[in-house]
Amino acid sequence: MSLQHQIALTFIRNIGPVTAKALLEHFGGAEQIFKASKQKWLKVPGIGEWTLEGLNLDFALSRAEEELKFVEENHVNVIFYTDLEYPKRLKNCIDSPVLLYAKGNMDLNAQHVVSIVGTRRATEYGKELCRQLVEDLQQYNVLVVSGLAAGIDTAAHKESQKRGLQTVGVLGHGLEMMYPAGNRSLAEKMRENGGLLTEYPSGTIADSKNFPQRNRIVAGMADATVVIEASIKGGALITAEIANSYNRDVFAFPGRINDEFSEGCNFLVRNNKAALLTCAADLAYSLGWDDGDIVKPKKEQLVLPMDLSEEERLIFNIIHQHKAPLAIDDLTIKTNMPMSQLAMNLLNMEMQGYIRSLPGKTYCLN
Repeated sequence: MSLQHQIALTFIRNIGPVTAKALLEHFGGAEQIFKASKQKWLKVPGIGEWTLEGLNLDFALSRAEEELKFVEENHVNVIFYTDLEYPKRLKNCIDSPVLLYAKGNMDLNAQHVVSIVGTRRATEYGKELCRQLVEDLQQYNVLVVSGLAAGIDTAAHKESQKRGLQTVGVLGHGLEMMYPAGNRSLAEKMRENGGLLTEYPSGTIADSKNFPQRNRIVAGMADATVVIEASIKGGALITAEIANSYNRDVFAFPGRINDEFSEGCNFLVRNNKAALLTCAADLAYSLGWDDGDIVKPKKEQLVLPMDLSEEERLIFNIIHQHKAPLAIDDLTIKTNMPMSQLAMNLLNMEMQGYIRSLPGKTYCLN
C-alpha cells in the first residue's frame, strides 16, 4: 500500500477520521480512494456534494510527498490505521486518527497501558503522588502515556523513565518542535524506551485547539486514565470525560476540599465520573490485574554520577542510604560540613538534577 497515499488521506479537506475510515472500508485502501471517480465517492455513507466541492486531491498528494521527505529524513515511523503496530485500544475509538507519526522505541500494544494526566501547575504533593504511583506500577511493567506538558505529565514521564518503564508522550504539534521547549531533553531520553506520538504532520504548531484533540489519543490508548491534581476547568478533566465516553476506567486521587487543584479530582469522584484512587493496588484490583502480571524487579545497583565532587558524592551516598528524605540539619551532622558549605553543595546538586528539595528543607534523590 502506498505510504504517500496513506499520508495524503489526512490532507484531504473536509475529511475527518470517521469519514476517512468509511472511505477506506468502501474502497479497500488509500490508493484506491484517490483513483476513484466523484460518482463513486458519492456512494460512500457520509459523503455528499458539499464534500466534493472542496476536494483537493492533487494538493493532498503534493503535501504528502513533502511530508514523506520529512519522515524519511528524520527517521519517523508512520503508523497507519490498518497496521499491526497501530494501538489496538485506540483503534476501537470511533474518532481515532487514521495515521500516527512516531519516534522512539515503543510497544503501543503493551499488556498494560495507563494514562496519567493532571495540572500543569502541579504542587509538590501532586508530584509525589505521581512518583509513588509510577513506582508502584513498575511491578506490572506498565506503559505510561501522558501529554509531555509541564507539571503532572512531566513528572509521570520522568518517573517512568527512572523506573525503566516505557513512556509515550502524545503531542499536540508536529515532531520537528517541542512544547514546552524545556522538555526537549526529556523527550530525547524518552525515545530510548518509549517515545513521542502525534497525529499532526510537520509544520503544525502548538495551537491551543490541538490539545483537546490530542487528549482523545491519550485517553483512547490506555486501559485506564488516572487524574492527579486538576482544576475544575483543566485539560485533565477533558481527557477524563473522553475516557468515560470510550467506556474506559477513570481514576482520581482525592484532595482537600479547598485546594484549587484538588477541585477537579473531587468533582470527578463526587459525580461518579472517576473511581477514588489511593494507591496503585486500587488500580490493579479494579482492572483485574493479578499476581501473574507482576514482574519481579531487578536488583538495583547504585551508580554514582561521575561529575560530582568528593563532597557531593558523600552527600549523594548519605541521602541514598537513608531512603527517606533528609533534613538539612541532619545532613550537616552526617556530613560534618558547615551549613554554608553544605547549602552550596546541595544547590549545585539540585541544579544538576541529582537531588530535589522538598518542603521543610528536606532533600531526596531525583
